[in-house]
Amino acid sequence: MTMEVRARAPGKIILAGEHAVVHGSTAVAAAIDLYTYVSLRFPTPHDNEDALKLQLKDVDLEFSWPVGKLKAVLPELGIKSASSPSSCSLETSKAIASLVEELNLADAKLGLASGISAFLWLYTSIHGCANELYNVSNTYSKHEYAASNLVAIFFFVISDKPAKVAVTSELPLGSGLGSSAALCVALSAALLSLSDSSKLDFSHQGWQTFGESELDLVNKWAFEGEKMIHGRPSGIDNTVSTFGTEYDECLWNIVKFRSGELTHIKTNMPLKMLVTNTKVGRNTKALVAGVSERAARHGSAMTSVFKAVDSISNEVVGIIQSPVSDDLAITEEEEKLGELMEMNQGLLQCMGVSHSTIETVIKTTLKYKLATKLTGAGGGGCVLTLLPTRIGGRGMEISFSGFSS
Repeated sequence: MTMEVRARAPGKIILAGEHAVVHGSTAVAAAIDLYTYVSLRFPTPHDNEDALKLQLKDVDLEFSWPVGKLKAVLPELGIKSASSPSSCSLETSKAIASLVEELNLADAKLGLASGISAFLWLYTSIHGCANELYNVSNTYSKHEYAASNLVAIFFFVISDKPAKVAVTSELPLGSGLGSSAALCVALSAALLSLSDSSKLDFSHQGWQTFGESELDLVNKWAFEGEKMIHGRPSGIDNTVSTFGTEYDECLWNIVKFRSGELTHIKTNMPLKMLVTNTKVGRNTKALVAGVSERAARHGSAMTSVFKAVDSISNEVVGIIQSPVSDDLAITEEEEKLGELMEMNQGLLQCMGVSHSTIETVIKTTLKYKLATKLTGAGGGGCVLTLLPTRIGGRGMEISFSGFSS
């Protein structure tokens, strides 16, 4: 009998505050209904499998590591507690890097290396602690936590058991929509569901919900994975992916994030965004580091930039929380929001994270009097355009050459 765990976690958009949030400013973000999916399949004792396999279906790649080699190369395997997330030590980081180097990734796929490293760290750290034995027979359970859905089917766990992990995603990679965080959240959730840190009732039929403490644990492990990928992330991506929820056409579950603290923002204001992918790849870790280097060179000026972004984010929160009684009030608030988006984009240019393709999209949407800003790390990736309710009834066609929306 095949034993399997499946999990999914959503991507995100940042309405205001990217990069500045790393330096203590407020950011405003929302989960989106595009997901990364993780499937863990555990072989039966009769399958004679002895390897951990990672299948990246979207890029048609598969990697394999003998379990015995992982245990030999990673001496910390199995000595941690899944309930106590920890950062990857320098020794373990070097060991994981050597395992990834042995894969001999093609130059075009080198961008996957940090994600594979995060996968190995999370898998061996969390699954290596899962010494409890679960045996759920003739049971089908579907478990849901916040925006990330978990499905568990017939499984048991032993700490050194081989497995096949398959990853698929609706999120474009490296585009500013939080694909790496969604991977870390989904993987952490699936693995933690198998540990004694989870209190899920596997004999229960239907939906179950992780409690706050379990969600917090998922988020902390996902953040450790994000650090493996990005170096110095703010934590907003994994936090929104863990605690954010789906939205419908007009009601968004928007969150305010600052220094690790998340606040849910309720709004009845209709808010529609066009997401355009410039299809320009970029390195989030390098962009974040570049802003930090600029802040070190121009401390006073960059501090002022970060404070301005903080003010913009808080004003955005105030606008989307404002009660709106009629179309005229909505239009007035949308105009204010558009102005703040343009201000935020200007400050992102000051940080050095815009790109010629982003500016092209901005110029194109400006012809239609629409406000646009980058979302995420910048340097390419995706941009957001606010679509006012005034254009909802008659429609609009915007032509982008070489981009996807």
